[in-house]
Amino acid sequence: MNLIIKNGRVIDPSQNLDEEMDILIDNGKVAKIGKKLKAPDFKEVEAKGLFVFPGFIDMHTHLREPGYEYKEDIKSGTEAAAAGGITSVACMANTNPINDNEGVTSFIIERAKDVAKVNVFPIGAVSKRMKGEELVEMGYIAEAGAVGFSDDGYPVRSSLVLRRALEYQRMIDRIIIEHAEDLQLSADGVANESPLTYKLGLKGIPSASETAIIARDIEILRQVGGRIHFAHLSSKWSVELIENAKINNLNVTAEVTPHHLLLNEQFVETFSPLYKMKPPLRSEEDRVALVEGLKKGVIDVIATDHAPHSEDEKELEFGFAPFGVIGLETVVGLIFDRIVMSGIISVSRFAELLSKNPAKILGLESKGSLEIGKDGDITIIDPEKKVVIDSDKFRSKAKNSPFIGWEVKGWPVYTIIGGEIVFKGVDK
Repeated sequence: MNLIIKNGRVIDPSQNLDEEMDILIDNGKVAKIGKKLKAPDFKEVEAKGLFVFPGFIDMHTHLREPGYEYKEDIKSGTEAAAAGGITSVACMANTNPINDNEGVTSFIIERAKDVAKVNVFPIGAVSKRMKGEELVEMGYIAEAGAVGFSDDGYPVRSSLVLRRALEYQRMIDRIIIEHAEDLQLSADGVANESPLTYKLGLKGIPSASETAIIARDIEILRQVGGRIHFAHLSSKWSVELIENAKINNLNVTAEVTPHHLLLNEQFVETFSPLYKMKPPLRSEEDRVALVEGLKKGVIDVIATDHAPHSEDEKELEFGFAPFGVIGLETVVGLIFDRIVMSGIISVSRFAELLSKNPAKILGLESKGSLEIGKDGDITIIDPEKKVVIDSDKFRSKAKNSPFIGWEVKGWPVYTIIGGEIVFKGVDK
């Protein structure tokens, strides 16, 4: 709980910091930050040549517990997060039973206290049984510890339920996270609707299935107020809708995943289920638009949508395998190497996308910053560390990563929670 980090390059956009400094963590909190600090009785981490960030937050994770522990559980999922440089995760509600009541929320929190390696923040469902018909008791679930609400896996299917949720949200100040998918338009599609889809003989999911819900939600938000965060954008037109909403001063935020930033629909030609996810991988034009959205500030967050499945499930042929890929152990290294070190975004913007912004959106006031008094949650990256992504080394129960075999330069080497080192990946 008492730690001093020496000589690291400290990147903290909340304080406009980017310089070599020391950080002292006392009783789990940031106590001092400056040069040549001394704390002879504290455990020391030498960070010369390393990048030191406020702890990274994945605001879109599926831990699968309760109910689907054969895919993942809170213990294995948070061990994966720690190994990937993630200090906090927000876990989605599509468990069994669904997190649509305070009992399930409380179970997740208590279970996390016993087994979790990193901080766990539950997301409650917006509607009962996630059917989009009846609003949950948002106040009770928020009191139990939910930091937001989402029917993730589905959109909020009823426009009226969404309106009521936004109206109620204004009283409890919890974010609504929307999985934007018009289920009638996506129907039984399995890949992006395009000439390639037709060529491969796969049923398509049009980008309009995403933009139709985003447009609907923005209009309801304009009418009633509140806040909406749009999950896993995949389309050029989605970025434009979010940008226009922000120009009109609507309170919207959005995220993108590593797989939508780094992959396109061409990978589906392999017919490997590792490239099957929702929303699907789209065109190269869409992928480039998502990257531009990061650069321009339209997109606020990078999140994994970590969706673990058993190997037996993901080894089915493409049309029958479940949607989803994992990402907790690879997001930091992949984005640092392919997006930051390639010059697409700055290291400060990187910290905004993975720390400052998700903390702000989720209302985690003690996270996302290295200001004095904030929690001593820290991610440290070695920019020279080379890793070949190897599923045999995953801490997750699942192996369904589309990035297996990729070589990455720049990798998390320390994950620190409240001054405690929960993962150490240095070679010496």
